[in-house]
Amino acid sequence: MEEIVLQMKNITKTFPGVVALAKVNFELRRGEVHVLVGENGAGKSTLLKILSGAHQIEKGQILIDGREVHISNPKEAQSLGIGIIYQELSLLPLLGVAENMFLGRLPHKSQMGLMIDRSKLYKDSQALIDDLRINVNARRQVRGLGVAKQQMIEIAKALTLNANIIAMDEPTSALSEPEIEELFQIINTLKKQGVGIIYVSHRLKEVWKIGDRVTVLKDGTNVGAAKNIEEVNTNSLINMMVGRDLNDMFPKAEVPIGKETLRVESLTRKGVFENVSFNAHRGEIVGIAGLVGAGRTEVAHAIFGADPIDSGKIYIEGREVSIRSPQDAIRHGVGLVPEDRKGKGLVLLMTVKDNITLANIISFSAFRLAIKSKKERKSVSTFIRDLNIRTPNVYQAVLNLSGGNQQKVVLAKWLCSKSRILIMDEPTRGIDVGAKVEVYQLMDELLKEGTTIIMISSELPEILAMSDRIYVMHEGRIAGQLSRKDATEEKIMQFATGGTESSRIGSEK
Repeated sequence: MEEIVLQMKNITKTFPGVVALAKVNFELRRGEVHVLVGENGAGKSTLLKILSGAHQIEKGQILIDGREVHISNPKEAQSLGIGIIYQELSLLPLLGVAENMFLGRLPHKSQMGLMIDRSKLYKDSQALIDDLRINVNARRQVRGLGVAKQQMIEIAKALTLNANIIAMDEPTSALSEPEIEELFQIINTLKKQGVGIIYVSHRLKEVWKIGDRVTVLKDGTNVGAAKNIEEVNTNSLINMMVGRDLNDMFPKAEVPIGKETLRVESLTRKGVFENVSFNAHRGEIVGIAGLVGAGRTEVAHAIFGADPIDSGKIYIEGREVSIRSPQDAIRHGVGLVPEDRKGKGLVLLMTVKDNITLANIISFSAFRLAIKSKKERKSVSTFIRDLNIRTPNVYQAVLNLSGGNQQKVVLAKWLCSKSRILIMDEPTRGIDVGAKVEVYQLMDELLKEGTTIIMISSELPEILAMSDRIYVMHEGRIAGQLSRKDATEEKIMQFATGGTESSRIGSEK
């Protein structure tokens, strides 16, 4: 039997009014990837924060190599060989790669500690980077690196602590398919070195691709014992997670396509994207695919007025419009569900009510002076009910909601503002499988009401299943267009990696 490096027994943790974990058991073997899955709010992040020392347990035991330990802060966790890599990366962008890797433990030239031994710092950092086969210079500044490389530097940083337990929380949520493969190669290298890896993900296909065992949490409890990967299939895993079968993961509604509502022509922002042209119709989902860094999000921000453009035209319902700010976009009926919902889609310390009405607060005011509180609460309560937003009340701070419910609040904000064109950038990133289906169902309802949806997604199954047409971007340009019936993962990747224009498939409406 493989050596057990970590045991968490009967872990219990409560917060005011909430039982986050109730007698949860989890174990990790040396040299394995143990996948941890569950809906948003199931307790996964709480379990990792207990392991990291950010939260303390109320009941239960933690054993490292068979010895009981008490982890009261992150420094103690690090001293025990535990490294945690969160979804929101914690590197300091203005420092170099090497400085980030050894932050707080920089080598010095003497015991006095007055001068940093940069020669040793760069040598040790580069050796570890090369060992993991990460193609980056240890002297390079972090802010110049993409998300994938930063993710890998976080792993290298954990290994400088001699970590034999590494927990990764949604490590692929911001990565393209080639970058995911690169990450998986590093994970396999760590396995061979005997490192035990806890892998948290909402992307179920990754369970079988990278995992050895899987544990499911639901409502803060274990749902069955840890199982070997070959003992479970997609349906059984989903059933354990959400308590019901999801017969259709992508419930795409068939809606008659109406007149053109949005057209962009030769949209250009020098050095970012160039000559981007596409259109979209009422009742249609237009998918925009491409690798991370292809310019998809930047185009979305430009259409919404959040970023400037150097040239190009935007037409809404056949009329050229000038959108130079988000206020202009909102006035023309354009909404944006951003990729970074916490940083750009929500005001986390504000209530559910205030977030939902934020983009249309003027409609709840009398003569633009006083807010009609009763009218506002009634409208917000309707959105909470219709979108099944799980919140104790309208006054709950959005910060305290799960990722899936936060995403629904962002959607409710744009429904409240009566957006006719909705740009959705990675609409299901970081939310569980049950919440994803609810988002897709909501998209279907919007289509039936005549809304136009522009969906940017790095998940190819999502793009293929939900889009009526697909544009693919490569290095800031539209590389190709695919019709729904002709689109495949292979054709999308061909365009995304620089496929030739001569192989264009499908035609613009």
